[in-house]
Amino acid sequence: MMTTPTALALRQARQCLIDDGEVPATLPLAPAVLRSWQRSLAAGLVPQGRLLDAPHYSAAQFARLAERQQELIAHARPVMEYLHGQTRDSGCMVILADDRGMLLQTLGDADFLGRAERVALRPGASWNESHRGTNAIGTALAEAAPVVVHGAEHFLERNAFLTCAAATVSAPDGRLLGVLDISGDQRGRHPHTFGLVRAAAQMIENRLFDARHGEALRLRCHPLAEGIGTVAEGVLALSEDGWIVAANPAALALLGLCPADLGATPLGRVLQPRLDDLLIWARQRGTEAMPVLRNNGQRLFLRVEPGHRRRILAGLAVSADAAPASDALSRLATGDAVFQAAIDKARRVLGKPIALLLQGESGAGKELFARACHDAGPRRKKPFVAVNCATLPENLIETELFGYVPGAYSGAAREGSLGRLRAADGGTLFLDEIGDMPLAQQARLLRAIQEREVMPVGGGKAVSVDFMLICASHRALKDEVAAGRFRADLYYRINGLSLRLPALRERSDFAALTTRLLGELAPERRLGIDAAVAAAFADYAWPGNLRQLANALRTACALLDDGESLIGWQHLPDDLVDELRAPLTAIPATDLAADAGEGDNLRLLSTAALNRAIAASGGNMSEAARRLGISRNTLYRRIKQTRHATAT
Repeated sequence: MMTTPTALALRQARQCLIDDGEVPATLPLAPAVLRSWQRSLAAGLVPQGRLLDAPHYSAAQFARLAERQQELIAHARPVMEYLHGQTRDSGCMVILADDRGMLLQTLGDADFLGRAERVALRPGASWNESHRGTNAIGTALAEAAPVVVHGAEHFLERNAFLTCAAATVSAPDGRLLGVLDISGDQRGRHPHTFGLVRAAAQMIENRLFDARHGEALRLRCHPLAEGIGTVAEGVLALSEDGWIVAANPAALALLGLCPADLGATPLGRVLQPRLDDLLIWARQRGTEAMPVLRNNGQRLFLRVEPGHRRRILAGLAVSADAAPASDALSRLATGDAVFQAAIDKARRVLGKPIALLLQGESGAGKELFARACHDAGPRRKKPFVAVNCATLPENLIETELFGYVPGAYSGAAREGSLGRLRAADGGTLFLDEIGDMPLAQQARLLRAIQEREVMPVGGGKAVSVDFMLICASHRALKDEVAAGRFRADLYYRINGLSLRLPALRERSDFAALTTRLLGELAPERRLGIDAAVAAAFADYAWPGNLRQLANALRTACALLDDGESLIGWQHLPDDLVDELRAPLTAIPATDLAADAGEGDNLRLLSTAALNRAIAASGGNMSEAARRLGISRNTLYRRIKQTRHATAT
């Protein structure tokens, strides 16, 4: 543990620096103080010698300076008065200096102000390091960092009676504006002064930020939801197209940015949610903190503040919905780029004689997407007829799809049946899991689709039909064609536009999607999710996709008491809780054969790397992804690919 050097040891060390050019290695001197001593010596200052001429403004010069620094002074003054109130009668003073070390304002106890006057610690005097040697104000400016300079650490011995703590104050664009300092008698040094002045400097920075960017879209961030709204929060402002144009130092540190990045960094470069995700959250959840991930996997909470002009929210109707409010497709969009691309492509073919083929895992929302296509298109006022080909008994498929005439077979309804294809006339026919349709029925379906005519079972006259055709399958139909289980001619007839809907684990809009589902399930309540549960949700693979998530949230909403608004572990099904809390098991890897080729070796090495990262992270997928230097979605995709390769 570093001990504080005595005044005698510091004087001796300073003399060694002057005589020998270095300080004894045995002296536990703060690096910032040593660097400052070296700069002071290079400036021609002598510890015991006559003070070099230091600038001191006349009354007229100081008045012009104060006018130029009016914004800084105006926002710092209330904070200085607060600090003075906290330190009153402790024999110290609060000082504000500009970016050159010129003192602008001072507040303090009368008994100490008299002593401070004797060393020119007053407005209009320069405490730049080149003029006053090592001191908290000048050294904080030189180091661009908070510092403490105590007693004989001051380069000039005439200032050794002081103990000073100072923190820099930065503008929202990262430019250094000045320094806030607390100085007092070195005999009354208090360990909490440094923290107090740093917090006060942050308060000034946040006041300046709000004053300059109160009309912009602002994000407040902190690693803890409870930290938002405190002096330690990060604050950043966005342009209307989502670029980070301003940030306080706390936000720069949290996002891994530097001042030069401001105005040159889109939000998506540092955070996984898109601007649309944040705007949708703000519209639906107000000022509630939103859990997000940085692109390096670090978890943060954000609060969105639209600003006074509300122009950002006005743009929300365009950027988040990308269509009129009545567009059902747009209401499905919650920020994922892949899903949004599918929506954009689907909208281009609505009303045109082009069949849609939706592919994706079970539960990924294919029927929901198909229904939205119908509701967003020109056939929205006509029927939407959905047929699940996987659940229809083989002997009933024909009559269900094509209908039958009266008396077509024993037990048939007396009035006959239109069938699903005729029922969809004028509207949309959705054939779900078409990959499970028997080959024999595929041929007749193809004829009906091509000729736009339906021949009922039992004979009769062919009936013309007109519908938009949307088919879906969790199977890879191209592979099914190659295996001879699906007709190639039918595949190419239904594949006018093929869209793959991403699995839930692959989507980047999980938080916004969950918010939308909660809004649909409990529109009369503003519900949230406990932070620990939300983190577990984000790391879970969701094998049942949207269907599984919606069912879990539906159950949770039902188990909430009337006064509860936060979904916790106790509101989830027991089997889901077990899965959420269980660490992810290792990916199976086969033994490396003696004659394995280079590709096999690379695959197994990749598997080993994934396993090590997952094990080292205790099953936390975000942490594992961070260790591997990839996104969480990429990690899940690699796991899936590895498991598929192992299985085959």
